[in-house]
Amino acid sequence: MPQTISPAREPQASAGYAAATFTNGYEFTQGSGYTLPEYPFTEPPELATGQHARHPVVIVGGGITGLTLACALAQLGVAAVLLDEDNTVGVKGASSRGICYTQKSLEIFHRLGVYERIAAKGIQWSVGRTFAGEDEVYSFDLRQQSAYNLSSQPPFINIQQFYIEGFLVERIYELGHVDLRWQSRVSAFEQDAGGAVLTVETPAGSYRLEADHVVDATGSHSPFRRWCKASVTAKKGDDRWCIADVRFTKRPPTERHTWIEAPFNDNRAVWQHLMGDEVWRIDYQMAPDADPAYVSREDVVRERLARQFGPDAGVEIVWVGPYAYRSECIDQMRHGRVFFMGDSAKVVSPFGARGGNTGIADADNLAWKLAAVLRGQAAPALLDSYHQERHEAAQQNVLVTNRTARFLRPADGVERLFRQAAIGLAKQHPFARQFVNTGRMAVANPYTRSRTCGSTGGLSVQNVSFEWADGSPGVVNDLLQWAGGHLLLLVFGDPGATAMRRLRALAGGAPVRCVQVLGADDRAAAREHVRDRHGHLRGACHVFRHAWALVRPDSYVAATGEDIDASLVRAIEKSLGADQEAA
Repeated sequence: MPQTISPAREPQASAGYAAATFTNGYEFTQGSGYTLPEYPFTEPPELATGQHARHPVVIVGGGITGLTLACALAQLGVAAVLLDEDNTVGVKGASSRGICYTQKSLEIFHRLGVYERIAAKGIQWSVGRTFAGEDEVYSFDLRQQSAYNLSSQPPFINIQQFYIEGFLVERIYELGHVDLRWQSRVSAFEQDAGGAVLTVETPAGSYRLEADHVVDATGSHSPFRRWCKASVTAKKGDDRWCIADVRFTKRPPTERHTWIEAPFNDNRAVWQHLMGDEVWRIDYQMAPDADPAYVSREDVVRERLARQFGPDAGVEIVWVGPYAYRSECIDQMRHGRVFFMGDSAKVVSPFGARGGNTGIADADNLAWKLAAVLRGQAAPALLDSYHQERHEAAQQNVLVTNRTARFLRPADGVERLFRQAAIGLAKQHPFARQFVNTGRMAVANPYTRSRTCGSTGGLSVQNVSFEWADGSPGVVNDLLQWAGGHLLLLVFGDPGATAMRRLRALAGGAPVRCVQVLGADDRAAAREHVRDRHGHLRGACHVFRHAWALVRPDSYVAATGEDIDASLVRAIEKSLGADQEAA
């Protein structure tokens, strides 16, 4: 991956193969651009030797969602093929795209082995300030909030999306198992009870690829929606924005600054974030009828930046581009053998960082389920829970971001009066700050509709710390890695000799690994035990006193309970889809 920003050059497609086209208004972009890596096209075996094979998983789309899924499957030892129509990451010659990655995403990347690369390149932040005009309405520090302060990962890291995608590519090559096929465009698709077949175009010709499961991670312009006749609930707004990725000689503070009514932007909203490489992302809200080509012109952008930062700020424009957002949510995230994820499944406005982060969570949710089913450790019905869980998350994220969009661009009348009242009250009274909606920051979505989670399950487990039996430090992700894709049963305290015998028998016949979790002074009754001196692990699992927590490979609680009895067995069966199969 490049470590500095320099002018980009267009990767050249081979003769006869059409290069990936711009979408989302990127044709209006300005600036020196970003240098992106290029990956070689390798003739697939279907064309090179005529060899044909049926693949258990084919992922279409090499953005952050598809690559996260590919990396997760590779780590679980699952063979897969990833097809991407381009030969690079990001959007060549265009934008850095997403920049703000949540604690849950960072915990997932830690489990996948790329977090340290992200942390070294990105910018950690926790302080945010919100302004209305010249006045600071309120500020916050996420590290002081209980929802964030126990994890081994920070609340957020800002980094250009293409860096994360590049780190994932590196990691996939390290792990093996996944065949990354660049300059491979899917042009046709069909499926039936016997399997799925994709037609793939490449610089070396076209071929057909057979698959048991297909994952659509192609983004908001997904052709699979049409091929699968998938219905979508959509809403298009008239809000217009212009992004400026810039570097400064005079460096602004490393904080998230938000203006609801910025005097230097015609009293429209502005966002200000620092990313990697000392590049700042500035988002300017534009007039609804703004001309994308005009607002992206370099002279217009420089004038806008000078109004905000002063004429002597020393601005280098790295990239500029307009965008307009819409909200979409596919009505079914599984259609036969096809799973929709990321922007193929839902599109949200960027407020609160709920776009790319939910695609990462989609991938993490599906990966362990595919692995468990393909290994024969779970019933095929487990795959239905992907829609149950991630569709609920998608609907919630669409709802939350739409509310923010309405606050930032209120309709005349009641909505505008409410915003004015909320801003005025928030300047004087802390209770009113909750009404100032500049983006509800993304968190790990709970699952309340899942048929595979118990009534006490469906909550994310933070990557908190503990001590191994030898006193060395560990975190939840270490336990999940040790479990090797199996369910993880954490037993808190001493359940008694009878219960321990039952646990040993259970571990011998089910895809579950058991660990006793001890307090500061408890005696170990099992060889596999850890010590939770400060109660962080207990709190992360949402349990109290003597209890057990069944944790899934995606670090979500499947169920909790108190007794080692038939209820635990039923919880394991339920979490693997076995009870639905029997029904």
